[in-house]
Amino acid sequence: MPADVAKLRWRCRRGMRELDAVLQSFLGSADLDATDLSRFEAILNLPDPELFAYLTGRSVPADLDTARLIERIRASHRPNA
Repeated sequence: MPADVAKLRWRCRRGMRELDAVLQSFLGSADLDATDLSRFEAILNLPDPELFAYLTGRSVPADLDTARLIERIRASHRPNA
């Protein structure tokens, strides 16, 4: 695991267990390029309540690229229909 990904995995540890599980699982399974890793790092800078609102669909980020990555994270945790 590259050092930058290992640091991001550590940063996925949040104050909310729900966020920990979703973020760590996504980071471990997603194929992220350098741009997406940078965007994921920016997402990790968000406060827990704001990030939780994005991941539950209660709110949508204003930035379109961030919104797309949030949707990828959300989609990776939906049960298969």
